[in-house]
Amino acid sequence: MRTIIRPWQLFLLGLSGWVNRHQQQAIEYLITENQILKERLGKKRILLNDDQRRRLAVKGKMLGRKLLSEIATIVTPDTILRWHRQ
Repeated sequence: MRTIIRPWQLFLLGLSGWVNRHQQQAIEYLITENQILKERLGKKRILLNDDQRRRLAVKGKMLGRKLLSEIATIVTPDTILRWHRQ
């Protein structure tokens, strides 16, 4: 059985690759920006309000501990996941 690739399927494949590449570039930029901001702050403690903690907890839970530990975060993955549990 032969599979025929239609032009619109090829277009969608190319488009998805382009979108993925741009998303990855945006993520890499934001990680670098976050690292620079952390360098500027040094060891100063960042105080977050309840809404900010909640927003980080919701997004952090979706990423999971492993991915959180790989990216530069302003708090530890354990802290983010603890906020989510609370």
